[in-house]
Amino acid sequence: MPANVRAEIEAEFQRVADEHQKRLAPLTDDLELLGTGLDSLCFAVVVVRLEETLGVDPFNSSENSHFPSTFGEFVRFYENASL
Repeated sequence: MPANVRAEIEAEFQRVADEHQKRLAPLTDDLELLGTGLDSLCFAVVVVRLEETLGVDPFNSSENSHFPSTFGEFVRFYENASL
């Protein structure tokens, strides 16, 4: 697993935005995921790629019942799943 989960997530958001010709908002901790500029297909691609890169899919765990609503929560979701 990459040492900097946040950097990998930020990079993947940018790659997917570029590939899907979406304008990505500046990724701050308090940015609502719905305000990132990515649509549901983009998020699906991000999650699949992060599973490949980070080796974890926190959305597939029964322990995580709260879906992240901000970018900061999304990052922590992955960081906590990798522990």
